[in-house]
Amino acid sequence: MIPLLVAGVVSFLVAWAALVLLLVFVRLPGQSLRDVAKVFPASLRLALALYRDPTTPRSVRWRLRIALIYNMQPVNLIPDFIPIVGFADNTIVLIWALRSSIRAAGLDAVSRHWSGSLEGLELVYRATRLTDPRPTSR
Repeated sequence: MIPLLVAGVVSFLVAWAALVLLLVFVRLPGQSLRDVAKVFPASLRLALALYRDPTTPRSVRWRLRIALIYNMQPVNLIPDFIPIVGFADNTIVLIWALRSSIRAAGLDAVSRHWSGSLEGLELVYRATRLTDPRPTSR
């Protein structure tokens, strides 16, 4: 039980660091690192809200479950003890789950459940290579 918990915590921390690095590279000009750091907790709240929302398609919940289970398991396709590459598959699965969940849930559901800043939401759209067709003011 303890090795599974340790693996889950380590996977979570490494995935968080990888996501922050990705967000640093795709951040908007003039956007501070503090704003970038706030995107990850808001993204987790978004994923949880989409998971709990009964109006979202069932496929969204399955995608999020798959990402959680994959990142919690101690043995992945690429073992985590391999430097850098070992955690790449975890990050790829997280980004896939977030991107496909946003697409399946729809932009309205994402906007309704997003608890971060508007710039943070734009950053998530840039990181997942999605665009929000609406104006940038709430």
